[in-house]
Amino acid sequence: MLLLQQMIILFLLMMVGFGLKKTGLITAAGQKTLSAVVVNAANPAMVLAASINKENTIQGMELARTFGLILVVYVILIILAWVLTRVLRVPLGQRGTYQNMTVFSNIGFMGFPLVSAMFGSEAMLYASLFTIPYNILIYTYAYVMMDHDRADIRRARASSGSASVLSAVAPGDATPDNMDQNTATQSNASPTTGTQSGTSPNKPPVSEILRKIFNIGMIASLLTIIIYLTQVPVPKFIESTVAHLSNLTAPLSMIVIGSSMADMKLRDMGTDVRLLIFSGLKLLLIPIVGVLLIKLTGASPLFVGVCVIMLGTPVGSMTAMLAQTRDSNAELASRGVALTTVMSVITLPIVSLIVL
Repeated sequence: MLLLQQMIILFLLMMVGFGLKKTGLITAAGQKTLSAVVVNAANPAMVLAASINKENTIQGMELARTFGLILVVYVILIILAWVLTRVLRVPLGQRGTYQNMTVFSNIGFMGFPLVSAMFGSEAMLYASLFTIPYNILIYTYAYVMMDHDRADIRRARASSGSASVLSAVAPGDATPDNMDQNTATQSNASPTTGTQSGTSPNKPPVSEILRKIFNIGMIASLLTIIIYLTQVPVPKFIESTVAHLSNLTAPLSMIVIGSSMADMKLRDMGTDVRLLIFSGLKLLLIPIVGVLLIKLTGASPLFVGVCVIMLGTPVGSMTAMLAQTRDSNAELASRGVALTTVMSVITLPIVSLIVL
């Protein structure tokens, strides 16, 4: 099947990145540079390619209806995230991290290349709509969840009088670098954090949050919709340039993901039973049930296919990157990113086989 072939290709590209990092051919600085290239050039070009695709047949009202469905999807994910933490009996100090991992998937670095490869540039118009609520929520809802975790951890430590309490959920190892669309922007301009142990990170100003929300990915998505709706003619040389840049996205993004995984202790992930169960629910149950419900709305087959990818991709690394900057559960989020990324190679084809 086509999706299985694409996942195998992406997995092999990840292994290339893994090997390059292990042998030292990709350094930590080089990893961030590659990520910045994808985030600031290749990925936006892939999104823009959707607006200059001459074969697009999606009407304006259909786009509006589709965007409404996407908003509903995110609302349901937020509700489901709250329910899952109770069903899985997630302890205080970890609940916000699990909720973020439920809501935010790797739609940029893995979702976009897969959508483009599976369904073509026309489908990227649908995919770009997912980035709008994603970018808004990652810098608002995700912040609140991480702050709740940090507060719960500190309350537990204060009540016990020992910093060793909840050590399993305290901020730990360094997070993986730049696996999703927003990560390079975040690594270059992280939210302000406290500099002394035991002090709360300063709240980022509204202007900084707005600047992060309206990053290059968001701008490319909005520009894509505007160009498509207005049918502005695009010169051939611009179209060719955009196409060449977009072709860089899949190989470079998978190499970055693979190189990030080289820094993690993959053996430790298999011992966390709760995280394993959560990963199965996120990668199998949520996308299967979600896509079946979306089908009931009469959505177009193309949008349904895009939803399979967007709901079935692994945890986005922004959950780990932001947890690091907010002095929250970076280690737990990092393990969630790595485990779901590995599992998605198998689970995404299974989901596709069931619902498509």
